[in-house]
Amino acid sequence: MNSKPTAHSSQLTAQSSKLTLAIPSGERSKAFALRTLRQAGLEIPELEDSRSLRFEFPDVTLLLVKDPDVPVYVDVGVADCGVVGKDWILESGRDNYEPVDLGGNQYRFSLITLAQEKPRIERVATKYPRATRDFLQKLGMAADVIPLNGKIELAALTGLADAIVDIVETGRTLKENGLIEKQVLLELSTRFIVNRAALKLKAQRLRNFIHALENNAKS
Repeated sequence: MNSKPTAHSSQLTAQSSKLTLAIPSGERSKAFALRTLRQAGLEIPELEDSRSLRFEFPDVTLLLVKDPDVPVYVDVGVADCGVVGKDWILESGRDNYEPVDLGGNQYRFSLITLAQEKPRIERVATKYPRATRDFLQKLGMAADVIPLNGKIELAALTGLADAIVDIVETGRTLKENGLIEKQVLLELSTRFIVNRAALKLKAQRLRNFIHALENNAKS
């Protein structure tokens, strides 16, 4: 005999399909992520101006994390999915599924030097050491990679490095500091990433949401 679903079972079903999303905590990236998620149908109220890093809503749990950490939270399964730039996906080395290119601000990985570049590049400074090593290997360049934080341009200006690998959007900062893009390594954009186990456990919910994001990205 079939029994009617109880309130408890309905609650469990709702919880099992509820998504946990990791998004960047930086204001610009966060605003883009929230706008994109809302346009795809997630009911996310305005976030309170607080120091909270976790927000619980009926439809979704939001985790606000640093950009480099988004792929980690998704890969280990703390978050079912997330929104993050392709640069941090490459740098993380994590095996996240990337079903949707969300577009957003267009930017690129570039190899950058002084306008009067040195004849040989032996040291390259960057915020992205893992990705940079991969790029240099593909280019056949045997240079030392120097991991740095902050203003990477200063490494080239002071002679700490012969070149830098960094993100470029408009190129204005480079021009103002006498730097040039020697080579564009990769065009980048913001991606929606998914934990591979969650794709099976919450298959219907995630596939429907991925479809909504794809339609939104095309419009």
